[in-house]
Amino acid sequence: MANKPSYQRDTQSVMQDQKTTADGLSSQEAQDRLNQYGPNALAAKKKKTLLGRFLDQFKDFMIIVLLVAALVAGVVVHEWADAAIILAVVLLNAVFGVFQESKAEQAIESLQAMTSPNANVRRDGKVVVVPSSEVVPGDIILLEAGDVVPADLRLIESANLQIEESALTGESVPVNKQIDTIDEEAGIGDRTNMAFMSTNVTYGRGLGVVTGTGMQTEVGHIASMLDNQKEMQTPLQANLAKLGRALTVLILVIAAIVFVVGLAKGSEDPANMFLTAISLAVAAIPEGLPAIVTIILALGTQKMAKQNALVRRLPAVETLGSTEIIASDKTGTLTQNKMTVEQTYYDGELHPATEGVADDSRLLQIMSFANDTNEQDDGTLLGDPTETALVAFAKLHDFDYLAELQQTPRVAEVPFDSERKLMSTIHDLGNGQFLVATKGAPDELLRVSSKIDQHGTVRDLTESDRDNILGTNHQLATQALRVLGMAYQIVDQVPVDVNPMSVEQELTFAGLVAMIDPERPEVRQSVEEAKRAGIRPLMITGDHRDTAQAISERLGIITPGEDHAVITGRELDQISDEDFANSVQDYSVYARVAPEHKVRIVNAWQGQGKVVAMTGDGVNDAPALKAADIGIAMGVTGTEVAKGASDMILADDNFSTIVDAVRAGRKVFANITKSIQYLLSANLGEVLTLFMMTMIGWDILAPVHILWINLVTDTLPAIALGVEHTERGIMQQKPRGRNSSFLSGGVGTAIIWQGLLEGALTLGVYWLAITFPVHTSSAAMHADALTMAYVTLGLIQLFHAFNVKSLHGSLFSMHVWNNKAFNWAIGVAALALAVTVVVPGFNGLFHVTTLNALQWGMVAGAGILMILVVEIVKFFQRRVLKVKI
Repeated sequence: MANKPSYQRDTQSVMQDQKTTADGLSSQEAQDRLNQYGPNALAAKKKKTLLGRFLDQFKDFMIIVLLVAALVAGVVVHEWADAAIILAVVLLNAVFGVFQESKAEQAIESLQAMTSPNANVRRDGKVVVVPSSEVVPGDIILLEAGDVVPADLRLIESANLQIEESALTGESVPVNKQIDTIDEEAGIGDRTNMAFMSTNVTYGRGLGVVTGTGMQTEVGHIASMLDNQKEMQTPLQANLAKLGRALTVLILVIAAIVFVVGLAKGSEDPANMFLTAISLAVAAIPEGLPAIVTIILALGTQKMAKQNALVRRLPAVETLGSTEIIASDKTGTLTQNKMTVEQTYYDGELHPATEGVADDSRLLQIMSFANDTNEQDDGTLLGDPTETALVAFAKLHDFDYLAELQQTPRVAEVPFDSERKLMSTIHDLGNGQFLVATKGAPDELLRVSSKIDQHGTVRDLTESDRDNILGTNHQLATQALRVLGMAYQIVDQVPVDVNPMSVEQELTFAGLVAMIDPERPEVRQSVEEAKRAGIRPLMITGDHRDTAQAISERLGIITPGEDHAVITGRELDQISDEDFANSVQDYSVYARVAPEHKVRIVNAWQGQGKVVAMTGDGVNDAPALKAADIGIAMGVTGTEVAKGASDMILADDNFSTIVDAVRAGRKVFANITKSIQYLLSANLGEVLTLFMMTMIGWDILAPVHILWINLVTDTLPAIALGVEHTERGIMQQKPRGRNSSFLSGGVGTAIIWQGLLEGALTLGVYWLAITFPVHTSSAAMHADALTMAYVTLGLIQLFHAFNVKSLHGSLFSMHVWNNKAFNWAIGVAALALAVTVVVPGFNGLFHVTTLNALQWGMVAGAGILMILVVEIVKFFQRRVLKVKI
C-alpha cells in the first residue's frame, strides 16, 4: 500500500504513513521533521562564480582563433591597434555570455517566488500561522479561498473546494476537489483529491495532509527538470563553430604551403617568409565576424521588440528562422484563456451567442442569479471563469443583473456540490412568491426537472424533450464546449430547511448554455501561414482529448476527423522512447500531458533532427521551454518561471507575433549569410592574391595593407548588409533545418568562385601595371603595381558588396539604394581606402605611391568588371539552371 501514490490511497492510510493525526503534529515533531527534510523550498544547483562564468566563455573555438589572431597582429606584426580591436570583440562576447547564462537560475528563483509566504497549519491541536518554508510532511493544512497551496497535499476534507491549477496543468478552469480515492493511474490534472504547491484556491475550503515539500513536490519536480536541462546549441552557434574550425584548418594549410614554397624558392629569408605566412593568416581570419553577427542580431532584436517579440537571447533571433516545429501550449496561447458563451439552446433550438436570448426566456435571469460573480467598481468580473462568462454574456445582451438582483434579492441558496453537480439560489419576487434559479450539469438537471418552458409557456417535460436536450448536449460536448443547464421554479415560500431535497425538485427546464475558451481570432491565419512556410504547428495541452481535438480542428492544426493525430499523456506513457521516436511525426495534438511529457515530445522531434520552438505560459511549460531550440513565453499571462526559462517573450501573447518573428528570423539569417558571403569571398580573394604573388615571385602586399583593407572594407559594409530589407518570397521557402549551414544553398560555391574572381582581377591589375608601366624605373614600376593591387583588392570588395545583396537575384532588378546604412558604409569605406593613397603623408606610412587617372581607371574598371561577371553568372543560374530567387 505504501508504494502507491497518495491519490490512490484512502485518507486514513495516508495519515498513518505520514504518522500524523487530525490534530496535526506537535511543535517538537514538526521541528524534528524540519531538521530531517529541510526547508520547504526549491533548491537549485550551486551557482558558478562570476570569474568561472567569464572563463567559460573562452572555450569557444572561434574565440580561440580570435585570440591567436590578436596575438599575431600585435606581437608578430606589431599592429597593436588591430590587436586591441580583436580583443575588445572577444571581451564583449564574453561579457554578453556571462549575462545570458544567468537565465536558468532566474527561472528557479521565479519558482521560489511563487510559493506561499505563510500557511495555516494545525499543530498541537490548534491552528497556527507559520512560514511556508517551515511546513513539513505530515502537517495538516487548512485551505480557504485566496490561499496559495504551500505544499503537495492529500485532501482529507473538501467543502466545495476549487483550485486553479492552470500554471501547473494548463487547464483554464478551476478544478473541483474531492477526497475519494482514485483507483487508477491519473495525470496531475485528474488527481482531484490532491492539492499542489503554488496553485491557488479560488472557492470553498479544505483540509489536507502534507505528502511532499520542497523538491519532493510537483513544482519541485519541474524545478529539478529545469535545473538539469542541458542548453541546446543553436544552429547559429553550431554553424559559427563549424565555420571557425574549417577556416582554421584552411588557414594553417595555406600558410604552411606559402612558407615552405617561399623557402624552397630561396627568394626570401625565413623571417620574411614567416611574416608573409602570418600576414596571409591574418588576411584569412574574418576576425570581425562574431562582432558583426552579434550586431546584426542585436539590430534584429530591436526591430522585433517593436513588433512585441522581446528576445532574451540573441541567437534566438536566427534560430526562429530555422524553426521547423512550433509546439504550442493551448490555454492562453492559442486560446484567449477566458471562458466565453458560444451557443444557447432554448425553445427547442440552438442559437449562436451573437443572437442573444428571446425576451420571454428566463435564461439570462437564471444564469445571472445562480451565480457568485462579484463585479468591481471598474466593471471587472471576479469569480469562477465559468460564472463570470455567464454574467458577461448577460451584460452583453443588456441584462442589468445588478438592478435585477436589487429588485429580486437572494434570500437563500444551496451551494454547488461536486456530487450532485448543481447550484441553486432563491430570490424574493416581491409579490409573495420566490424564484428558485438552478444551474448545473444537464443530465443531473433533467433528473430533477418535470416541466419545460418554451416560448414563455410552461408544459410537462416529455421523453422526446429529454432526448432532444440530451442529444443537443452531446452534440455541443463533442465540439469541446462546456455545457450547463438552466432551470427554475416559482414557489410560495422558502423551505424551512433549505437543502437539495427541498429546493431542487419539480423544476422547469429553461435551456442550455454552451461555453468554451475560444481560440484567438488571428491564430488560424497564423497557423496557415506557418504551414505555407514549411513549419508544422503542434498543440500541447493539459485539457481533455475531445477539447484538444476540437480546438485544433478549429485552428486548422489538424483536419476534422483526424483522430489518429491526437494522443494523450496516458497513451504516451505506454509507448517506449524508441517507438515514440519512430511515430512522433504521426501526432500533432497532445492532450492531458504532464511536464515530463512536454520535454519528451520536444526531445523526440529534436531526435528527428528538427529545430523545435516551444510556446507556453505556465510553470509546467518551463522545462520544455528550456529544452526546446527556442522557448517562447507569453508576456501577459506567462508566469515569471516560464519567462525566465525562455529565449523570447511575446509582449502581446499573440500567436501571430510568432509568425512575424519567424519572418524576422529568416531575414536575419539571410542577412548574416550575405555578410558571411561578403567577408569570406573577400578574404579568399586576399588569400589567393598573396598566395599567387608568392608563387609567382612578385612583390607581395605588406601586413599593413591587408590589415587596413580588412579594417575599412570588412566591418561597415558587412554590418550594413545585416540590415538589408526582406527579400520577397522568404516565407514561401522551406525551413533550413538543423543540418543546414551558412554555406548551403549555393552560398559556399558562390564564396569560392567569387573569391577566386576577386583575386584574379587583383592579380590582373598588378600584371597590367608591370606589363604597361607608367614609369621606366623598375622600383617605381613595382611600387605602382603594388599600390594598384592594394587599391583594387580593397575597392573590388566594395563593388562586390552590391553583388551579395541577393545570392541569385539581379542587382539591376532591385532597389539598389534603398538601404541608407549600406550606402553610407560603402562611401565611408571607399573614402578611408582612398585617403591612404591620395592624402599626403599617408603614402610613406602605407608604402604606396600616388596614382594617375589612367591607373585609377584600371582600378575602377576591375570593380565594374566584378559586378558584370557576377551578373552574367547569376543570369545563367536563373535562366539555364532554373535556380529560384
